Amino acid sequence: MNSSAWGLLALFLVVLGVLAWPLGRFLAALCDGRLPCWMQRAEAPLYKLAGTSPEQSMHWRSYALALLAFNAIGTFAVYGLQRLQGVLPFNPAGMTAVSPDSSFNTAVSFVANTNWQGYAGESTMSYLTQMLGLSVQNFLSGATGIAVAFALARGFAARRTDGKGFVGNFWVDVTRITAWVLLPIAFVIALVLAGQGVIQNFDAYKTVTTMEATAYQQPKLDAGGQPVRDASGNPVLEDANATTQTLAMGPVASQEAIKMLGTNGGGFFNANSAHPYENPSALSNFVEMLAIFLIPAALCFAFGRVVGDRRQGWAILAAMTVMFVLAVVAVIPAEQAGNPLLPPLGVDQAQSALQAGGNMEGKEVRFGISASALFAAVTTAASCGAVNAMHDSFTPLGGMVPLVLMQLGEVVFGGVGTGLYGMLVFAILAVFIAGLMIGRTPEYLGKKIETHEMKLTSIAILVTPILVLAGTAVAVSMGAGRAGIANPGAHGFSEILYALTSAGNNNGSAFAGLSANTPFYNALLAIAMWFGRFGVIVPVLAIAGSLAAKKRLPVTAGTMPTHGPLFVTLLIGTVLLVGLLNYVPALALGPVVEHLMLWK
Repeated sequence: MNSSAWGLLALFLVVLGVLAWPLGRFLAALCDGRLPCWMQRAEAPLYKLAGTSPEQSMHWRSYALALLAFNAIGTFAVYGLQRLQGVLPFNPAGMTAVSPDSSFNTAVSFVANTNWQGYAGESTMSYLTQMLGLSVQNFLSGATGIAVAFALARGFAARRTDGKGFVGNFWVDVTRITAWVLLPIAFVIALVLAGQGVIQNFDAYKTVTTMEATAYQQPKLDAGGQPVRDASGNPVLEDANATTQTLAMGPVASQEAIKMLGTNGGGFFNANSAHPYENPSALSNFVEMLAIFLIPAALCFAFGRVVGDRRQGWAILAAMTVMFVLAVVAVIPAEQAGNPLLPPLGVDQAQSALQAGGNMEGKEVRFGISASALFAAVTTAASCGAVNAMHDSFTPLGGMVPLVLMQLGEVVFGGVGTGLYGMLVFAILAVFIAGLMIGRTPEYLGKKIETHEMKLTSIAILVTPILVLAGTAVAVSMGAGRAGIANPGAHGFSEILYALTSAGNNNGSAFAGLSANTPFYNALLAIAMWFGRFGVIVPVLAIAGSLAAKKRLPVTAGTMPTHGPLFVTLLIGTVLLVGLLNYVPALALGPVVEHLMLWK
């Protein structure tokens, strides 16, 4: 890494910390129900209408059932909007109904906070579908993830001994997170992005003559070879070589803000954050990266406050940050190294004024290698999936870094809520392993970790590897799965592995060389997305309920500290060993083989 890359990484982490600290304080207050009176008065009519109140805490099973029912209804709503958009308003481009299999895949994808897109947004979705369907789910799926993190934090913080396992009220949590966190912050980010040039309108698509075509326009000549002139004496130009382009319009800034803030990642345009209408400048690129990590980082600070020991939040954040920096230190040099097969062919790789040398294929020249590679690490570490470069065009090792970040379980900051509760699951496993090593009953934050919690932890950790590896095996063994591969060999295998990894871990990015908008992949990936999301959430809520029912033990001289460098190291080792070892054989067949072939 060069000095500019180090400087960009340092600036990003410093600004992130400055913004996340105060937000973490507010999230802790929100989790504990310590809101100003005016907020409580504003909420009261909504709770009365819904027949609930902040004082009505739910058992974890009721919380889980409410969450599943809420998201199931959202799935049907998004599916219906897509199927009926041809007869609904706010459709100036005249988009027809989306196919049943694509509608099903997209509905599950946005509800599961994955936002996998097998379609091109500007040529498939009407404004109404984008706003009422996809953007609304960007808010609600993000709020769902944060609500689960709140429930688990309450489980650790609870001091009650009644054994009932209450973890809060799902309806209250979703309402407060949406109204007081996601909406106001997304509004501010949307204004900033609009100021940078991200469009926000309801105009019909515009047809324009390209600049290249204008340059080639020639004067129209008469039979004698003389220029034809109009009534004002100006020469008449003929458009024999002229070409036109249709520019898609739409309410982009509002969707872009929550797409990043809620770690959703679904782009209004097919090119996602590489499109100048979504991400026009270096500043907008920086703001979007900050938005992705803002809430996941703030939740670490909030967790420390909720459990009554801020050092616990710092320990979780430290583990996330160390793994993230290691990923960035791996991906940027891999892309800066470039393709070793090009220099012998006399191809000049100094393709960018921003970044001389390296692999510029698939990257926007206005961002360069460092900002593109950092964006790739941020979006895959944080379960976002937005892209400002083509991951399929990364070098083998450069492309493996985003793949590995997802395969760790999306816990390196992770999605909004999902990163924190995923890392806490690994923390439970880490203290269990430590307890076995020193011969003590494992405890974490004063709660004993026993057989029941370990069974649930094992389920939460193993769900996604099973989905990813089994799904990849099914895809490569069936003709319908292999038919979508654009590149044979190791890279084609990597494309399928990346797709299932992205779906199972609710990321949404892709090695887009795979043609995945087929009935086979729409069904397979939808299954992976649904169970990758809710197959983890349910056992996490069960852990929260179990911990909430336990008495919180006081700290003694024999209690293993879980806030120092030793525990941070243990937690990182647990994530890397347990989270990654499942995928080593698959990685060896894909990016590792491709790298060895490239650098032989």
